[in-house]
Amino acid sequence: MRTSLLLFLLFLACHAGFAQAPVSKGKDSLNLNKTDDQGRRTGYWKVTGAIANRGEYAPNALVEEGTYDSGMKVGIWKLYFPNGVLHNRLTYVENRPNGYAIMYHENGKIYEEGLWKYNRWVGNYKLYYDNGNVQHEFNFNANGKREGKQVYWNEDGVKIIEGNWAEGHEDGVLKEWYDDGQPKADKFFDGGNLNVEKTKLYTPKTALPEKKPEVVVDPKLDTKVKASEQDLGGNKAQPVSGNATAINGQATIYNKNRQVSKTGNFVNGKMVSGKIYIYNDNGILTRIAVYENGMYKGDAPVEE
Repeated sequence: MRTSLLLFLLFLACHAGFAQAPVSKGKDSLNLNKTDDQGRRTGYWKVTGAIANRGEYAPNALVEEGTYDSGMKVGIWKLYFPNGVLHNRLTYVENRPNGYAIMYHENGKIYEEGLWKYNRWVGNYKLYYDNGNVQHEFNFNANGKREGKQVYWNEDGVKIIEGNWAEGHEDGVLKEWYDDGQPKADKFFDGGNLNVEKTKLYTPKTALPEKKPEVVVDPKLDTKVKASEQDLGGNKAQPVSGNATAINGQATIYNKNRQVSKTGNFVNGKMVSGKIYIYNDNGILTRIAVYENGMYKGDAPVEE
């Protein structure tokens, strides 16, 4: 799921296959975390849990690192999980993510990657399963809408959907396959509208493999704002990362497809009361989990 990583300092975790948060020692630390004569951060910074006031990190644990210019983030910035695993690498221009972005699962494998520009994904974009296989590959136009060829795979690497999109809608033939690769359907779309008369459905010629049981993830694991999500409040639309995850108070968070992901009250980037919206791989809302005071209370009805 990942491109090659440049490891900043002196070591790798010899038993792990992913980057760990680097540690500064000796004279190098004298050139870190400087401010200019106006009190603005400047040069290379390593922000620890204590500096960022992030309670989920140990005081000396590395939260993020990168370069400031007159108090604004520029160039490549790295964010780490509390356990030291690399969380993401974002390209900043004048304090806003603008350029190549790559996010990681907590097991060290790539979660998603693509080009972020002007508050949206543009060009080629990939999302990965945590086993390293590609989940889907999209193309976005300059306006952030899906355009051209779009492909989905299942967790075992079998292509299950392929079709063309125009201005964010299915357009033309969309082919579907069963999980073993047998043809499932040829669907015809015109500007996002399904032509039922032209659509063809196929019965599998051989018995389908037994489907793996669906794993229901405890929604408590999703209360934290992810690096791939967005806060579209005011003029702050951007991938949430670094100290931008420290969202407090009432907020609405959107996923990469600009669908509501979480809404409610947040404390240090975690939703404590509100709703979590869960979608399937096709972007269809399948579940709304309700939280009160940090506790899962049940599911709200999903309206058709």
